[in-house]
Amino acid sequence: MDPVSPLPALACMLVAMATAFFLVKQFGSPPGLGRYASIDGLRGYLAFFVFLHHSCIWYFFLRTGQWQAPPSNLYNHFGQGSVALFFMITGFLFFSKLIDGRTRSIDWGKLFISRLLRLVPLYLFVMLLLFIAVAILSRGEVYEAVPGLLKSAASWLAFTIPGAPDLNGIEHTFIIVAGVTWSLPYEWLFYCALPILALAVRVTPPLAYIVFSVASVAALVMLSPRIHPLILVAFLGGMAASLLVRIEGFRRFATGRIATVILLGCIATAVKVYPSAFGYAPLLLLSAAFVLIACGNSLFGILVSPVSRTLGEMAYSIYLLHGITLFTAFTLLLNATDIHRASPLTHWLLITALTPVLLCASYATFRWIESPAMHSTTAVTAWLRSRLTRRGRETGQ
Repeated sequence: MDPVSPLPALACMLVAMATAFFLVKQFGSPPGLGRYASIDGLRGYLAFFVFLHHSCIWYFFLRTGQWQAPPSNLYNHFGQGSVALFFMITGFLFFSKLIDGRTRSIDWGKLFISRLLRLVPLYLFVMLLLFIAVAILSRGEVYEAVPGLLKSAASWLAFTIPGAPDLNGIEHTFIIVAGVTWSLPYEWLFYCALPILALAVRVTPPLAYIVFSVASVAALVMLSPRIHPLILVAFLGGMAASLLVRIEGFRRFATGRIATVILLGCIATAVKVYPSAFGYAPLLLLSAAFVLIACGNSLFGILVSPVSRTLGEMAYSIYLLHGITLFTAFTLLLNATDIHRASPLTHWLLITALTPVLLCASYATFRWIESPAMHSTTAVTAWLRSRLTRRGRETGQ
């Protein structure tokens, strides 16, 4: 069996959908269809594709010791193409908020608090798991000077914006989380740029937020060594979609069969022709596909099904947890076996078995960490404002 055969990916996908179906039956489907239901369903598949991407990388890493892109356009696009589409989703949703800001005011404080509560709680939980894994690998010993260790830990806690250094002498610490944190500085850069981008659509934020935006964007660019301008192009695809979705005739076209053929053709061409998603041509093709999805194409209803929306709800958990799941399976649990000599079939059977484990764990962290934090946005915003108002009054006295 070829280790980059698409058949294992299909098998894992079917198991993932069956697991999501089970979760829907046990706990109910997500709330009613949102404004952009197709995007809600798309997220989960993208996160799961990243899992398949890193599962393939692990096969070759166990045999060569090299953590690098898999020798397959399909499996490479499972990672890069999916992240590019994630960036498009971010660009679409938040540039849409800016455009809507022309007719209704934007609560900038609540917007940024919502981003903190959306990304930080689960990330801190994953960092806790990362630090525990490092402690286990270090056998509880400290092999690095404490100041340096604290500085490295701080880099990880800061969403690896300053970098993702090795911790406590554990080489290639990033492999514990499959290196997925590389995309998060781009997300924060886009969020911080929103007040500046608002000016482009004739929305004027309060001066304090403009100053904050300029300062934070400059700081992120200077502090993060990995920001690449080409990757930022992916956000433009989402921003373009936020304009086209407002054209009724285009929305009608996007939901038709011809649009579905174009959508699938764009994705197939990007995967078949280009080994990497991060180039102008593949990004253009993926952007064209994304525009059609954002404008309502549901791929024959698949993206708006309860199964897809359930996967979509826990996309962030799947994205952050799958690296630790793979690392635990291959390094901590199977370290004493000859897993590096296993056949491709055995490798992918293990990945298939890990699929329901990952999804159930992701569902749990969504329900117990992500969802409570997201639903607390209004209360946290009100509490912070009351504290600031009270402090202002006390200062004034």
